[in-house]
Amino acid sequence: MNLYAINNGNFMLDGGAMFGVVPKSIWSRTNPTDANNMCPWAMRSLLIEDGNRLILIDCGMGDKQSEKFYGYYFLHGDDSLDKGLKARGFHRDDITDVFLTHLHFDHCGGAIRLEGEKFVPAFKNARFWSNDLHWKWATEPNKREKASFLSENILPIKESGQLEMIEKTGRFSNSPFEDIDLFFADGHTEAQMIPLITYKDKKIAFMADLLPSTGHIPLPYVMGYDTRPLLTLDEKELFLTKAADEEIILYLEHDSMTECCTVKHTEKGVRLDQTFKLSEI
Repeated sequence: MNLYAINNGNFMLDGGAMFGVVPKSIWSRTNPTDANNMCPWAMRSLLIEDGNRLILIDCGMGDKQSEKFYGYYFLHGDDSLDKGLKARGFHRDDITDVFLTHLHFDHCGGAIRLEGEKFVPAFKNARFWSNDLHWKWATEPNKREKASFLSENILPIKESGQLEMIEKTGRFSNSPFEDIDLFFADGHTEAQMIPLITYKDKKIAFMADLLPSTGHIPLPYVMGYDTRPLLTLDEKELFLTKAADEEIILYLEHDSMTECCTVKHTEKGVRLDQTFKLSEI
């Protein structure tokens, strides 16, 4: 098995929204803002090469939305999915599986592209993986999350016939992939899937929006975007305690500065231990 970090580009979000009730005077120590209170964030996928399978976990915003839409998120940098794949000797047509942690636009927008006037899968040879609980949540969205679940990102996946569903059998569940287990988290959105990958006798967790950055490690640091913040707090405590106990490596999708980290137990609770690149494992 080989693992590759793929950066799909960078964007900006309001710092207050990203840290909820925590005061800016505290969270800005780790996540500084610009003059408009915006913080930079990454859209970092994980590419898994395992035998004849090439699995992509999440795929960024994509490029099919309007200029006005992208203007809200201040896209910057020259990273892209295609550029990242090419640098590692791959093409999007080589992808066999696209695993979607959840269906918010910054995680799944790249799954669908606009071909003429038709929305089609951006990975024509891949199966797309979600789960029934989250799919229903995303296709019948509540008013608070509706702006994050864009129908043009989601419905064409099912219409293509390439959609597969994973069964949730408990908080920790199996996946269709060898050496990948799942942790289901419901605080950010219903049935978000956190993959736990066995690699070189280590466990690597793709943290998605359960832990956007190292700055979110303290338990009360919960995004304002989360639908059930108290549940997120409990899920973070459960998962980060496990990560500290078992020395699980945390792969960060949105941290613009840090790809991977570990955590440790301290008198103040679980805190950041080491930071490093995926290639250093």
